[in-house]
Amino acid sequence: MKTFQVGKRKVGHGEPAFIIAEVSCNHQQNYEQAEAIVRAAAKAGADAVKLQTYTPDTMTLNSTKKWFRVDGDTNPDNWKGKTFHDLYKEAYTPWEWHPKLQKLAHEHGLEFFSSPFDKTAVEFLTSLNVPIFKISAYESTDIPLLREVAKTGKPVIVSVGFATLEEVAQAVNTLRDAGAKDIAVLHCTTSYSDKERREETHLRTMHDLKERFDVVIGFSDNMGGVKAPALAAAVGASIIEKHLVVKHDPAVLDDRFSLDPSEFTEMVNLIREQEMMMGKVAYGPRTEAEEQNKRYRRSLFVSADMKKGEVFSEKNVRSIRPGDGLPTKHIDEIMGKKATQDIELGTPLSWELIDKDS
Repeated sequence: MKTFQVGKRKVGHGEPAFIIAEVSCNHQQNYEQAEAIVRAAAKAGADAVKLQTYTPDTMTLNSTKKWFRVDGDTNPDNWKGKTFHDLYKEAYTPWEWHPKLQKLAHEHGLEFFSSPFDKTAVEFLTSLNVPIFKISAYESTDIPLLREVAKTGKPVIVSVGFATLEEVAQAVNTLRDAGAKDIAVLHCTTSYSDKERREETHLRTMHDLKERFDVVIGFSDNMGGVKAPALAAAVGASIIEKHLVVKHDPAVLDDRFSLDPSEFTEMVNLIREQEMMMGKVAYGPRTEAEEQNKRYRRSLFVSADMKKGEVFSEKNVRSIRPGDGLPTKHIDEIMGKKATQDIELGTPLSWELIDKDS
C-alpha cells in the first residue's frame, strides 16, 4: 500500500485525502489577495496550499508571432487577444512572495509547495525546502523538468491531464529513472469549464493508473462544482486538488473553474463526511448499540419442560430469538445429549445443562 510523507502528513492509501488549495493566478498579483487565499484555505479545512513558480520569460518567449498568440473558441474572453507572454505576465506569482506566503501557510497549519516550470524554479523551491513538488498537467511531457524535479529526491505529484497512456508511462518512468521514489499521479480534467462535465470526468482512470504504475492516485479538478472531487475521494483518490479564489470575479483569470471559500468548505466537509462513513475494515460489533443488538439474534432455547436425563431433540430444543442461549452453531453437538437437571420451557441453553459425556 503506497504512502509517503509530506511535512507532517502521511499521504496515500488508507489515509485521509490530502486536499490542496491551488492559488494559481487567482491573487491577481495583489499580495494581500494572495494572503487572503492562504487564510481562506486554512479556514476551509485544506491540508496544503500550492503556488505556481515561473516568470513570463521562464514560461515562453516574448514574441507576437502567430504561434505565441492565445486563440481557440474554448478560451475565456479575458484570455483572448493576448500573447502567451502577456498572459503569464498577468498571471505569475512574484517569487519574492513565496517565502512570506510559506511562512503564513505554516502559521495556519498548512503545508506549502509549488509547481516549478523550469530548472531555476526547481532550484528556488529547493532553497525554500518545500516538502514536495507538483508537475502541472501540461508539463507532464517536459522530460528535462521531470528529471530536475526527480533529482531533488522529494516526493512528486504529477497531473497527467489529457496525456496518452504512452505519455503517462514516459512521465512515470522518467521520474523513477531520475531518482524519484515517491510518486503520485493525478487524473485531471482539463476542459476548464465553469460547469461540472460529468461525461468528461472518467474517474475510473484513477484506478487504472494505480494498477498500471503502482503509484498513489488522486484527482485534480479543473471544473466548477464540488461533486466530482468529493466522489473522487470517496472512490479512492488520496489527493484532491482544486483552485481557490477569494470571491468569484470574472476578471480573475481562473475564476470559472475555481471555488470560493464557502464552496471549498463544502467540498472539504463532503470529503471528510464520506471518509468517516468509509471508515476502516471492521467486522463484528462496532458500537455499544450493536453489541446490545446481538440479543436479537437467534440462539438455542429449551422449548418444552425437560426432566434430568432426558435427551435433547427437535421436540425440546429450538433456534429462536433472543440471543441469550448457546449459538446455533452448536446444535449438532447438543442433539442426542442428556440434560444434567430438570429444565423449564424458555430456558436458554448453556453447557451446564448438557451432559457432554452422555
